[in-house]
Amino acid sequence: MPRRAALYAFGALAGLSLLALTWYCAFHVGPLERADAHVLRGFTSLAGHPHVSGLARRVASLCDPQPYVFLCALPVAITLVRRRPWTLLVIAVVLLGANISTEFLKPLLAHPRLGQQLLVQPTVAAASWPSGHATAAMALALCCVLAAPPRLRPAAAVGGAAFAIAVSYSFLALGWHYPSDALGGFLVAATWTAAAVAAVLAVQRRREGTPAAAGRRISLATALAPAAATLAGALLLALLVLIARPHEVVTYAREHTAFVAGAASIGTLALSLAMSLMLTLRR
Repeated sequence: MPRRAALYAFGALAGLSLLALTWYCAFHVGPLERADAHVLRGFTSLAGHPHVSGLARRVASLCDPQPYVFLCALPVAITLVRRRPWTLLVIAVVLLGANISTEFLKPLLAHPRLGQQLLVQPTVAAASWPSGHATAAMALALCCVLAAPPRLRPAAAVGGAAFAIAVSYSFLALGWHYPSDALGGFLVAATWTAAAVAAVLAVQRRREGTPAAAGRRISLATALAPAAATLAGALLLALLVLIARPHEVVTYAREHTAFVAGAASIGTLALSLAMSLMLTLRR
């Protein structure tokens, strides 16, 4: 197996292992189950404001079947314009495979959560892991990274991660899923992406005898610049909020430590998956 194909195959195995670990922690580790519920309660407390609730519904609905089909047309169209049939095949496999497998896993692994009793309004269905909306959002984000030209991949990675985070935060605020459901959905999409890319690279090598022609390699600084700028902007915004209302921010953070940690975990995983794919495609 070619070296790059082996790298993606290893990534797929790592994603599968993390997926199994996430499931086990979400259903069989009591303290983490309760933490999962506490994080969800922190998110649902944000939806008490009518403007937040309305915005959350609009953002989460972007991954409903009808609008999602139109969003998926974006990476497909870009790939067709760039005349990349192998990339188009990967995108088709990821979009179909990830979303179908999630819908298969949800009823298969359905089980009431221990942390459900901690919720004021226990509305989360037993068949909720992994999240279909999180899977769809991350699959679309990763496919956009695959479809984008090399120079635009860093921006596509940051934008795709931001989209997946926004969708996940929105359905969590609405109480549709637990945070671990979002993590599971992200890992399903990432595992399918890594496996599909590994398979295509292996087939290309076998059919063509030589690795596919590589484009100009972009520098690491150029690849990381959009993520660095986004993180700097987020930190600056957080600092401004802290300066404006220091007492309220500190009090909220102390009272909702699990929520802050859970929200940060979801954001970190989304950005890490998109950036990791982008960095391995720096050609």
